[in-house]
Amino acid sequence: MKQKKDEIAEILKRHNQGIKLDIGCGANKQPGFVGIDNRKLPGVDIVQDVEKFPWPLPDGCANLAVASHLVEHIDPHGGVFLRFMDEVWRILKYGGQFMIATPYAGSHGYFQDPTHCNPCNEATWAYFDPLEADGILYKIYKPKPWKIDINTWHVNGNMEIVLSKRKEDPSYYE
Repeated sequence: MKQKKDEIAEILKRHNQGIKLDIGCGANKQPGFVGIDNRKLPGVDIVQDVEKFPWPLPDGCANLAVASHLVEHIDPHGGVFLRFMDEVWRILKYGGQFMIATPYAGSHGYFQDPTHCNPCNEATWAYFDPLEADGILYKIYKPKPWKIDINTWHVNGNMEIVLSKRKEDPSYYE
């Protein structure tokens, strides 16, 4: 089901200072957030496969994005996860934050779900931050730049990551 542009424009108009986006919200959208999911469920405002780009949202329209137990389901093959991260970066304002909760790679919680395909650990996020680890991991793929604000984990549990959108700088890619 393709959503009409005027429906999305109306959502954005109601949040003229910027939206808070709950990515992959399912039927459990966070209060005060705009929900995006690939299924039309109660609370879903924008029906969109988040592995298909671009999303029907303008650049810099969000102040905050959250993804709770979603990134472990995003296909890492063929660069889909990298493009997903770039798409979240695109829709955030500069300095906007992306909050992620995901099971730690290798934990029971990660392996229990047969649809988990994208294991992340504490080092994963350095691939997205040009100033982490001297940019060594970042320079491998050169995605849009993030700043790691929080990176907490438990090897037998979950990870919580908060990233902030950085401005692009040519020095990141040298």
